[in-house]
Amino acid sequence: MVNDLDKQDNWAAKMRARKPPSVGLDWRPDNTLNLSLSGDWARIFKASGNVSVSNGLMAQAAILGSQGKRTDQEATNFVTGYVDAMAPQDAAEALLLTQMAATHQATLMLARRRNDAETLPQQDAAERALNKLARTYAAQMETLKRYRSKGQQTVRVERVNVESGGQAIVGNVETGGACRRTG
Repeated sequence: MVNDLDKQDNWAAKMRARKPPSVGLDWRPDNTLNLSLSGDWARIFKASGNVSVSNGLMAQAAILGSQGKRTDQEATNFVTGYVDAMAPQDAAEALLLTQMAATHQATLMLARRRNDAETLPQQDAAERALNKLARTYAAQMETLKRYRSKGQQTVRVERVNVESGGQAIVGNVETGGACRRTG
């Protein structure tokens, strides 16, 4: 029987063997941004569906940056790493996951701003924006959950009481559409 530590070691070995996607950012003298890719991009490329979407995702992740910076390689690699770790299945998921990573970055930036605020109005403004972003991230996560479940809902009955003379059906019950009257 494999214990939990063995499972963790196996997982860690798999993670070390796979190089996550990484982006190098380099501004050229002509003011264009050069992206150099390394690591395993297969999951993101496959999910994006075509070259235009994958190029757009990379370019958008590259310009997210962080406060006071034109671009930020660590922030860009966080976005691509997050999208990769969440294993998008199609372009819609890849786009939503990119938005979620950007929302998370903005949330933490506002948390820092809230902590550094010196006046009550600054604190209040940062706190309001922080709360909105935190709710947005939760809504995005719920949207992803619904999208991945393809709208399927499961109702599970935990307890059934059957009175004397009654009958209970045990098993899957499927309903067939609307009733139609005949005659």
